[in-house]
Parts: sequence; C-alpha cells; structure tokens
Amino acid sequence: MPRRERVLLAWSGGKDSALALHALAASAEFEVAGLLTTVTVDAAGIERIGVHGVRRELLDAQAAAAGLPLVPVPLPAGASNAVYEERFAAALAEPRHGGLRRIAFGDLFLQDICDYRQRQLAALGLSPLFPLWGRDTAALAREFVARGFAARLVCIDTEALPADFAGRAFDRELLEALPPGVDPCGENGEFHTFVTAGPVLTRPVACRLGELDVRGRFAYRDLLPG
Repeated sequence: MPRRERVLLAWSGGKDSALALHALAASAEFEVAGLLTTVTVDAAGIERIGVHGVRRELLDAQAAAAGLPLVPVPLPAGASNAVYEERFAAALAEPRHGGLRRIAFGDLFLQDICDYRQRQLAALGLSPLFPLWGRDTAALAREFVARGFAARLVCIDTEALPADFAGRAFDRELLEALPPGVDPCGENGEFHTFVTAGPVLTRPVACRLGELDVRGRFAYRDLLPG
C-alpha cells in the first residue's frame, strides 16, 4: 500500500476537531502526525486552549488519549493576529515537522475563514486540508452523537444562547433545545465544546464542571480534572 501523507491537525479539543480526526483516521490518503493547538495563559496563570478556555491539563489528557503528540502554539493574553501568525509559523518551523505539506482544519462552511487559512499557509509554503468542508451541519451534529462521542459546551456566545447552556452535554436533548438560527455545530461561534470521549480516544477524559464565568457577551464553564 502507498504510504499515507502525514499532516498536522489544528486541534481545538472540540467536536469538529474530533470529527476531522475521525475522518482522517479512516482515510487511506492521510495520517495525522500531531495536534496543533493555540494555548494562552489567563490572569491566574493557568494555561488554557485559545478561545475555548479549557485547561491545558485536560488538553494534555485528551491528546494522550488520542495517542498523538501535542504541538502547542503559545500565545500571550489578548494577542494580536500578527502575533498569532508569528507564533503559528514558529511552531511549524520546528525540525520535527519538516516535510509536512498540509495542515488539516475542522472548518465546515465559513468561506472567509477558508480563504484566510489558504493565505496564511501559502505564506509558509503549505496548504490547508478540510476533511469536513461542506457537510450538512445538522447531519454532522447527529452523527457526532450517534458515533458515541461525548462533549460539553464550554464557551457560549450569550447573544445566541443563554449563559446556562455552558456546561451542558452535547447530546440529542441539546440539539432539540437549540433555538432557530443557531447552527447545530456552532459554526458561527454560537458555542464551543470539549470532547471527553469517543472513537478517536482510547479512554475518557475525566473532568467535572467548575464555575461559570461570564465575560462580556461570552460565558465560560470551567472544566476541572477528575
């Protein structure tokens, strides 16, 4: 059999990343070589996944359960896009990533994001890969649940959903409770998730609900290890 092409997967810890990993793992063409994740430090000095706000300790446990090395992109709090692009490029410049030509993303349908990924990677001599692009998001959300994945909502845009959705399990009951206009996969930023179990993980990531933190229009549910 021909050797599969090694790619890095941009990893948020959420359901779209997990579904992208699942699709790539089933592919005869690609092999995931590592999980590329932006990590920031909050005011208390705790490392967290960028945007999603999940603790680094849980991210590390998730990557270990996936059996893949983590490639962190460290960012200062409130980093500009220029700083993000600089740190992103630095992470990919490590010798261990030599020979990689593509970075995979779990994006679904936002064309401006797709165009940005293409420009960003073209400047680095790379190209993006979108294994889920164009999939119907309602069907994809149902597939996530049906395949036995488990996840919790960790960040909510309160202009789209009530703050108390933060911490809820991503399951059939949640999908039925989403108001009209909210994408079932949260692709417009309505919510973000953290995957705790599923076919891409060899074991569950043990965690429990922590405090709800509302900052401006966004509500974050902290997840604590154990």
